[in-house]
Amino acid sequence: MKTKVGLVVLGLICLFANVRAIRFNLQPNTQKCLRDEINANVLVVGEYEVSQAPGQVIDYEVRDTKQHILSKKEDISRGKFSFTSEVFDVYELCFISKVPHNVRGIVQEININIKKGVETKSYEGIAEAAKLKPLELELKKLEDLSDAIVQDFALMRKREEEMRDTNESTNNRVLFFSIFGMCCLLGLATWQVLYLRRYFIAKKLI
Repeated sequence: MKTKVGLVVLGLICLFANVRAIRFNLQPNTQKCLRDEINANVLVVGEYEVSQAPGQVIDYEVRDTKQHILSKKEDISRGKFSFTSEVFDVYELCFISKVPHNVRGIVQEININIKKGVETKSYEGIAEAAKLKPLELELKKLEDLSDAIVQDFALMRKREEEMRDTNESTNNRVLFFSIFGMCCLLGLATWQVLYLRRYFIAKKLI
C-alpha cells in the first residue's frame, strides 16, 4: 500500500514538473507578452516556433520591469533562447509582429516551451556521467524538485515577513499621525477658547 501511495505521489510530482507548452495567435502589427515572477539566479530556457507568412517579421524580447533587455532576436522562425534572472522580478517575453504597409497581414501562430530552474537540467547527461540507474535518476529529480520547492517556500516566508514588517511600520506611523492630529485639534480648540474669552472680556460681554 505504501509503495502504491509513493508511486502516486511520484507521478503527481513528475506531472507538475513537466514543461508546459503554450500556443497562441499573434495579430499583424501587434505584440503579445507572457509574464512570470522569477526568483533571483534562476536559469530560464525557451524554445519557440513561428508559422511563416510572406512579408511578415516577428521579433522577440525578454525584459524585466525596468525594461532591461535580457535576450532579443529579430526575424525569428524557430530557435531557442535563455537567460538568467539577476534579481527577483516579473519578467516578460514579448513577441512583436511587424508587417509593411504594402502587405496584407495575416495571423501567425506561435508555439513556445519554457523551462526554468530545475526543469532546465539535463538529467540524461547526469545519469550517463554518474552512471545512475533509472530509479536513482528519478530520486535525483525528486531531490532537486524538493530543494526548489523548499527554496520557494523560504522566499515566500521572507516576503511574508517583509510584508508584516511593512504593515507594522505603517500601523505605527498611522498611530503617531493620529495622536499628532488629536494633539493639534486639542491645541486649536484650546486656542479658540482662550481667544474668544479674551475677545468677550475686551468687549465687556463677560
